[in-house]
Amino acid sequence: MADNETAPGPIGSAHLAELGVRAGELLKARGESIAVAEGSAGGLISATLLSVPGASAYYLGGGVCYTFQGIKGLLGDAVPRPEGMRGASEPFARFLAQSIVAVVGSTGSGKT
Repeated sequence: MADNETAPGPIGSAHLAELGVRAGELLKARGESIAVAEGSAGGLISATLLSVPGASAYYLGGGVCYTFQGIKGLLGDAVPRPEGMRGASEPFARFLAQSIVAVVGSTGSGKT
């Protein structure tokens, strides 16, 4: 490896940084904001967005909601929880998105 090269991170950190920059550019260009509620991603989505200087122009906040106890503590009962919903599913992702939008008030629609 040349002196000016960096070793790739364990999960493609250079690619994630590029995604964070691009997402930030799009959000700023559209005048939109974002809030993130993550489950299995464990904060990686928020970290990617926050790695960009000036992220406070569009990133309002977020949290890792890995258990139903965590969801209740961080998001409360902003959105009714669907019956029989399981983690790591599309209904769970939709529920988290709608809940964080309701709590934080980003311009996002809460759709996944």
